[in-house]
Amino acid sequence: MAVGKLRMGMIGGGKNAFIGAVHRIAANIDGLIELSCGALSSNPETAKESGRELFLPDHKNYGSYQEMIEKESLLPESERMHFVTIVTPNFAHFAPAMLALEHGFHVVIDKPITLTLEEAKKLQTKVKETGLTLCLTYTYSGYPMVKQARQMVKDGEFGQIRKIMVEYPQGWLSLPSEKDGNKQSAWRTDPSKSGISGCMGDIGTHAAQLAEYISGLEITKICADLNIVVDGRALDDDGNILLKFDNGANGVLIASQIAAGEENALKIKVYGEKGSLEWHQEEPNTLKVKWLDAPTQLYRTGNGYLSAAAQFNTRTPSGHPEGYLEAFANLYRNFALTIKAQIKGENPTPEMLDFPGVDEGVRGMAFIENVVASAGSDQKWSDFKI
Repeated sequence: MAVGKLRMGMIGGGKNAFIGAVHRIAANIDGLIELSCGALSSNPETAKESGRELFLPDHKNYGSYQEMIEKESLLPESERMHFVTIVTPNFAHFAPAMLALEHGFHVVIDKPITLTLEEAKKLQTKVKETGLTLCLTYTYSGYPMVKQARQMVKDGEFGQIRKIMVEYPQGWLSLPSEKDGNKQSAWRTDPSKSGISGCMGDIGTHAAQLAEYISGLEITKICADLNIVVDGRALDDDGNILLKFDNGANGVLIASQIAAGEENALKIKVYGEKGSLEWHQEEPNTLKVKWLDAPTQLYRTGNGYLSAAAQFNTRTPSGHPEGYLEAFANLYRNFALTIKAQIKGENPTPEMLDFPGVDEGVRGMAFIENVVASAGSDQKWSDFKI
């Protein structure tokens, strides 16, 4: 059974939105997906204007996500969208995702998955009820060298994992830019739009997901310290967390958006009994591997000595940098291949299914709520509860 391009409907991501364009580029890279329709803003006029700028036909350019989902569901199967991608602020994730699932559409959603853990669990239940597929864009798990790191840990090359150190420093909120009309900082520092956490919800969740993804372990205990460094800010902009994992390993997670001079300096170190690995997001094509009794090695994207998982998620020969957009595209590509296999009545391969889903979304929201609770407690260690 031949399956053409998957038709994507986008919610949010219109004029002056940063992440919408990133999603559209990533979805388009492999030629498997086309933007079919959109409700590109919560403001109907802005939504329509944004759609026209992207050359959406009038009958596919909607004023609200409710209109889009309901009307698309009534179209013939050959014309309606296959899935929706939701690129709105956190508070506007749950309702459109639930409505899409209720109308039979697969979902791609930007992280964190919802505003609260309770909402995330409801989506998890709905996904299981419907059998539909949900992809959550924890982007950094899409990098080829992150795939390589994960495979090496899974293969036992480092022995038992003992310690994980992950940090995500940014400097862009070092000053109160939300008071100067900066749209991106305004909603991220607003509890009604961002949720109960600022920095940890925005980037700390990325660090936690990366640590669990590479190591194959789960966080079981935390000891958190959250800080509001910029005066007058309502949500944390900095934090430090001690971690315990389910195999007995310990770890440290640092996230900060007031680290002046830093750009997007996510980095991770994973230590085992026989060796360790180190990966930096700002230099994503290199994986540093250190051994107890041998020289340090540098693994590079695009080479034939890499694992099948890394090569499956690489597009260009060695020496040609693959970065953020390609990592994002890997999530969309694997999601699209999974949907196509399902349409054809085939079982998706493990490589196709290698993207974060609703379960990772629930753990991400649990991370946020556990961290905030721990930071407000006098207890040294708190169990990681879901």
